[in-house]
Amino acid sequence: MNPTSTPFMRIGGEPAVRRLVKRFYELMDTLPEAYGIRKLHAADLSGAEDKLFMFFSGWLGGPQLYVEKFGHPMLRARHLPFPIGSQEAEQWMLCMRQAMTEVITDEALRAALDKSLDDLARHMRNSNDPPGA
Repeated sequence: MNPTSTPFMRIGGEPAVRRLVKRFYELMDTLPEAYGIRKLHAADLSGAEDKLFMFFSGWLGGPQLYVEKFGHPMLRARHLPFPIGSQEAEQWMLCMRQAMTEVITDEALRAALDKSLDDLARHMRNSNDPPGA
């Protein structure tokens, strides 16, 4: 793949990925609808923001910052201590969709990333949802 055609570069490289992640955490921190996912995070979101930026950098085809610093992401294993059900996955996606809408102008890319991230959010579920949820 041509490095200029990676999602990382199509979004706008490091500055745009940083804006995406920053906006995602701003939304998580302020939207009442995101309370369930917000309460799973530390009061200070800067560490989570840094890690998500590093992960997204490599996941989107840019520098493998997360892998270089922490090794393989093992996302599901790293999130097992946190109860993640369908509601938390949906709240995470609510924030991410809004951040992508605001930061990513390429609609086709945004749609492809939405599908991939939605699949990932659903994969991260590790707690049973209550009956009827």
